[in-house]
Amino acid sequence: MTQLYKAALVWFTRDLRLHDNPMLEKAHANAASVLHAVFIQDLLRPSSMPGIGKISTKRKDFLIQALLDLSVALKKYGHTLCIIDGSSTENIPYLIAEYDIEAVYASQLSGFYEDKQWGQLVSAYPYLDVYHCSTATLYQQNDLPFALVDLPDNFTAFRKLIEKQPIAVRRALPTKTPVILTAKPITPSSNITLLSEATQTSAIFVGGETSAIIHLKQYFTSQSASTYKQTRNDLQGFNASTKFSPWLAQGSLSAVHIYHYLKAYEARVGKNESTYWVFFELLWREFFFWTAKKQGHSLFTKRGRKKMGPLTSFYPERFRAWCSGETPWPIVNAGMKELVETGFLSNRARQIVASCFVNELELDWRYGAAFFEQHLLDYDVASNWGNWQYLAGVGADPRGKRHFDLAKQTKQFDPNEDYINRWDANKAVLSIDSRDAADWPIS
Repeated sequence: MTQLYKAALVWFTRDLRLHDNPMLEKAHANAASVLHAVFIQDLLRPSSMPGIGKISTKRKDFLIQALLDLSVALKKYGHTLCIIDGSSTENIPYLIAEYDIEAVYASQLSGFYEDKQWGQLVSAYPYLDVYHCSTATLYQQNDLPFALVDLPDNFTAFRKLIEKQPIAVRRALPTKTPVILTAKPITPSSNITLLSEATQTSAIFVGGETSAIIHLKQYFTSQSASTYKQTRNDLQGFNASTKFSPWLAQGSLSAVHIYHYLKAYEARVGKNESTYWVFFELLWREFFFWTAKKQGHSLFTKRGRKKMGPLTSFYPERFRAWCSGETPWPIVNAGMKELVETGFLSNRARQIVASCFVNELELDWRYGAAFFEQHLLDYDVASNWGNWQYLAGVGADPRGKRHFDLAKQTKQFDPNEDYINRWDANKAVLSIDSRDAADWPIS
């Protein structure tokens, strides 16, 4: 028998959509007489790495756009989305007590700290019914052909197990319009604010479910999926890659929804190596999600999952030069300028600038990961920190640390220096160190 509640809380995090949202599906099935929708801004907290501030304005604007889009969608069904300033650990207890909450619905996240918060909530309120729903993945944890503790340590082994024992991706849930409930909305107080106004940006991406679905349909209306493998390493060009990642990261787009659009495209146009590669990329994202769940706190430690620290340190001057695109390598400078200016970077450019960070500059990889966290519109804790560990040789790559030859990368991917010139990055920077190892000024 379905449990009905007098008051329930829908806690949005990285699931800012109405379509294919198992959390809303569950809340709808348990239709309460009062259903509160909230988003808590501690997701915007500064990085734990010293010297790395809060998320960039572009990333914040992208999130605000998504929240506004969700707010409008919910309002059609009688709901007010409340944006809460402060930490979840402080505000969730306040809401539970103030509004007599009997059940809480939230999405399962990959991050260690988010898991810890959820565990604290469950422990503190044993009388509360809590529902943790998987909204970000293709597969449910119970569907995987292995226990989480037995998750393979590298992607290839993971992929082969998935493909050897094919798992049916669940059907995409229909857009479940939240029931209209006659409920008093959460009243703004000193620690609760209502979303009030949009920010105007000229970003490449516009946050929110509406923009995400438009882009999804446009992508699979075009022929881009049939040439994806040939273009995915291009440094420039909006259509070179799928560009789903920013909306996936904020949960405005469902991975399951993309999968079923891909299958429909293959049925209509035909399968090839490129269409398989789109699925291949979704599998990488899946692998990093479950790896983060298994790895826990070591996802953020210098020695990583391999418990072996790279021979790197922290040099403030080198870090500043890398962040501002003022290194001796033009292709790296172009990538960093694009990242800061747009909040996005191609997969190839990410590997190039990260390799430079770890190998040429010999910097602690965690600072590079934290800088990406600050700026990337598609920041996803599992994929970002997992990829950085992978490249630094302390993560999932069985071959160890990746070192890209920057001159070779330039010749192969930017032979005419179109990308370098686009970002005015061809000015020579002779040195990034003003002092030598003994702290003597370099003359």
